[in-house]
Amino acid sequence: MSAAAGLTEQDVREMSDAQRSDMKKDTDPRLTGYIPHSPTPKQAAFLILPHREAFYGGAGGGGKSDALLMAALQYVDRPDFSALIVRKTFPQLNKPGALIPRSHEWLQGTDAHWRGDMKQWMFPSGAVVAFSQIQHENDRFNFQSAEFDFIAFDEVTDFEENVYRFLFSRLRRQRDSTIPSRMRCASNPGGRGHDWVKARFVKPGHRERPFIAAKIADNPYLDQTGYRESLSYLDPTTRKQIEEGDWTARNPGGYFKKEWFEFVDVMPAGSRVLRYWDLAASEKIEGTDPDWSRGAKGCWKDGRIYISHMAGIRARPGRRDGFIKATAEADGKAVEQWFEQEPAASGVSQIHYFQTKVLIGFTVKGDKPTGDKIVRARPVSSNAEAGNIVLVRGGWNEEYLDEMEAFGEESESKRDQVDATSGLCKVLWELAKPWGFEQLYGNSSDSAEA
Repeated sequence: MSAAAGLTEQDVREMSDAQRSDMKKDTDPRLTGYIPHSPTPKQAAFLILPHREAFYGGAGGGGKSDALLMAALQYVDRPDFSALIVRKTFPQLNKPGALIPRSHEWLQGTDAHWRGDMKQWMFPSGAVVAFSQIQHENDRFNFQSAEFDFIAFDEVTDFEENVYRFLFSRLRRQRDSTIPSRMRCASNPGGRGHDWVKARFVKPGHRERPFIAAKIADNPYLDQTGYRESLSYLDPTTRKQIEEGDWTARNPGGYFKKEWFEFVDVMPAGSRVLRYWDLAASEKIEGTDPDWSRGAKGCWKDGRIYISHMAGIRARPGRRDGFIKATAEADGKAVEQWFEQEPAASGVSQIHYFQTKVLIGFTVKGDKPTGDKIVRARPVSSNAEAGNIVLVRGGWNEEYLDEMEAFGEESESKRDQVDATSGLCKVLWELAKPWGFEQLYGNSSDSAEA
């Protein structure tokens, strides 16, 4: 029976239409004698994928380490095949059950030869499977002159996105080679790279970057009962990430909780509506993860702030400003466009530029915030906990709440939506002058009624 035929109905339901249509449904995955056991259905689906890039994992215990090692060994019977498997550190590769010890379990007693000084397996065909670490961001340049047919990232959420993207430049093959060039990765949710991995592979998914979601129940070689018992000792967030493969479970930063936010269908009528922009000026290009320009739209009504939309773009000033103009046009001229104003003359010039060049005919104003991002977020946090921050339902809600909940002093997640929210709330409170405004922000206004 083919591996594709061995997939259950549930397996197929969990795949996207693109994954199902692109799979080689009538063929088994290519295996070699160096792979000691048959792949599980999910592993087989992963090994069959013809895509240049693919992601395996989700829950712990789903067999992702075996899947990566199997994929690395699929072509070691071919002359000059070369594979690289990376993790953040060598100790992570060497710990019990990790990929280097597992490779020894599989390959000792075969005609493959281990070169301990090089951390690689040599095969009679001339093929090589090497293991390496990329502990620091600049370590990626250690591979500048290398060429590989296959590269795998184990626990890819431990890495920065630019490290992952850079290694694509090391995927090369001869013009007449029939060996596919493949980038493969695996991970549980969580880690510093959680957000970019989720965006790249998991939600909403991408036709050219399939995600094979495997869980504990998908691995018949695992003592599932014992493993679940071990996971029961974890904190609730980490347990959801590892046991359920839940990409929405986040370690809270301590300032916001999703359950604090109430939802409504529309903003209240008759309120003064504005959009507050927190600007950045970097393009999203390969190997970079720049900040976003974010614009939060909302109003104040009867002691509560209603946020109806969050706009965002990562672009250089020209394209960014075009986006801001298009957003303002969609908002309508009744909606005031506010901008965080940088200190000194440069901030004044920027506000003047938007007034006279980009948003002619719109109400454009500047706001000069005080304190760092954490200080600005504190009154927003206290009001959210009190139920005074309300969200209008929309497609932006999930990403917004993920970022808000992850926000904190130690968080490495993006903060742009938090910053735009802080600015929006500060100006709306200032304009409304509700009870307690002076306690939150002091007696003097720093907003520029330009």
